[in-house]
Amino acid sequence: MDQRYFTIGMAGHIDHGKTSLTKALTRIDTDRLKEEKERNISIELGFAPLKLPNSTLNVSIVDVPGHEKFIRQMIAGVAGIDLVLVTIAADEGVMPQTKEHMDILNLLNVHQAIIVITKIDRVDEEMVELVKDDINHHIKQTSFASAPIVQVDSLSEKGLDELKVHIEEFLLKIKPRHENGAFRLPIDQVFSIKGQGTVIRGTVYDGAVEEEETLKVLPSGHVCRARQIQVHNTEVNKARAGQRAALNLGGVETHQLKRGDVLVRDETYPVTNTIDVTLQFTEDLSSHLKQRGQVKLHIGTSEVMGRIVFFDRNEVIHNPGEIVCQIRLDDPIVTRRGDRFIIRRPSPVETIGGGWILDPHGEKYRFGEETISMLEKKREGTPEERIEDVLEEAHWLTFEELKHKTGLHSDEIEDCLQMMLGEKVVYFTPYYSLKRIMQQVEANVLTYLHQFHEQFPMRYGANKPEVMNVANVNSKLFDKLLEQWEQEGIIQKDGRFIALHSFTSHMPQRWEKRIQNALDSLEKDGLKPNPFGDYLNQEGVPNDIREELEGFLVKQSLVVQLDKKHFIDFKVFTNAIETLKNNTNQSFSLKEAKDVWGVSRKFLIPLLEVMDERAITKRVDDKREWL
Repeated sequence: MDQRYFTIGMAGHIDHGKTSLTKALTRIDTDRLKEEKERNISIELGFAPLKLPNSTLNVSIVDVPGHEKFIRQMIAGVAGIDLVLVTIAADEGVMPQTKEHMDILNLLNVHQAIIVITKIDRVDEEMVELVKDDINHHIKQTSFASAPIVQVDSLSEKGLDELKVHIEEFLLKIKPRHENGAFRLPIDQVFSIKGQGTVIRGTVYDGAVEEEETLKVLPSGHVCRARQIQVHNTEVNKARAGQRAALNLGGVETHQLKRGDVLVRDETYPVTNTIDVTLQFTEDLSSHLKQRGQVKLHIGTSEVMGRIVFFDRNEVIHNPGEIVCQIRLDDPIVTRRGDRFIIRRPSPVETIGGGWILDPHGEKYRFGEETISMLEKKREGTPEERIEDVLEEAHWLTFEELKHKTGLHSDEIEDCLQMMLGEKVVYFTPYYSLKRIMQQVEANVLTYLHQFHEQFPMRYGANKPEVMNVANVNSKLFDKLLEQWEQEGIIQKDGRFIALHSFTSHMPQRWEKRIQNALDSLEKDGLKPNPFGDYLNQEGVPNDIREELEGFLVKQSLVVQLDKKHFIDFKVFTNAIETLKNNTNQSFSLKEAKDVWGVSRKFLIPLLEVMDERAITKRVDDKREWL
């Protein structure tokens, strides 16, 4: 079954058991810093792999700090998660950071949540019920109103099995991120390892990255190379969307990187310092937010100061619902339309709102209704933007699916697709997709086939299901892609096998001379060969390629297999047939064949049986007839 990759976040007030719960679930203590151990609080983000009974689910847990002083680390940690566990201690109930964390999660559009009451062994059942009432009161008007509430104790491990069941049920319902999108990894940790050099960590938001790929660091533009990739301390060739990854980077120094930088493969993601946004505010603002007031923007893992610009008011006094406005930043960020963000007030320090990016390329606009109307249209999106947005999310859709997801009329979609086809959109009956997504699919497949041919040069090609798994598309679309790639001379097919068009199966170059020496020796021994393994041993050909080598040699008509151990040279075999035919009548006996070939029954019987199998002769009673 296909593997699926997810990241779970821990959120909640300080000392409400996030790190202990992470340790109970994963057996890993995510507090690794000396200061964290001494103060018994989380300061930096912690990460651990969670193993679930369903082996197709690959899960990382992000443990975020609960103290209000480390809210920026919390925002960086939860920005890329698929599910959140909101921890609330049974001996304290809902606390200020519980509320702020839930506000932040709601503004970041993280609505998949499980409420976890921790430390239940410290209190009696009556207290637990009071805490549940407190939780229900606080979440009833929020997006977490329907979240299940699970009771656990991390020390006794009470309730952990039930919690794992809930986690698995949630993740199986969540649509996994697609690895065919443009690669993006916001960096949240940068450090150096002696003898290794620069290492970064982060959650892969979009796409996938492979070893040795050339990448770019934005916004600085530094070019680097992924020398090594690890997922939870295990070296891998590839990290995918939804996975927590560490990359050892070549070509860039540690001091040239920082939290908030973004690793990308191409120029898909804009670098900008002026963004048009939609903005929602928290319920209670401690003071007015004035025109051009200073704010701190948190997006991905970056934290940037800027000023908010309104076009229809001079201040926000109370929560006005969702508004459209602009944020002008002191430093550039990497983002695209649809990305979520949080804004906080630097003084007094508080979370004041959040929203999503309407346009990463904001410009200077006049104050007034004309600008508001323009931004409202941006919020709705042009028909082209709406088509691009839904294809970005779904990756391929039929015309009817596009119609349903965009809410556009058929005529509008047809007009837009006509303009977008070729430049932005491609069509494989009956699916539409973004050109760059399908280019990435093609690149993934070609890279896989190239690596497959290097690893298995004697095989014709890779099995179709394996290649389709790499493409990560459905079977109908995959067949269309194969058809096009074959027409373009990119690949070749032979039944269920797929290979690069330029590839021809061959002996491994490293061992080719030695294998040829073995074949020469086999030819010299004619119809009385030694076990084939003896020839290979004599030349030092390794055992791990022998089975595949034997099949390759037979398929290439270089040898003929007599039994499990013995082969003869193909030319020797054809010459032997010709000699026997010239020296016998239409039918012949075993003795006649033995006299012509001068071999014992050990080789005589297998040789004749091979001739029967190949319809060269036919056995009739105790004789054979030529066909």
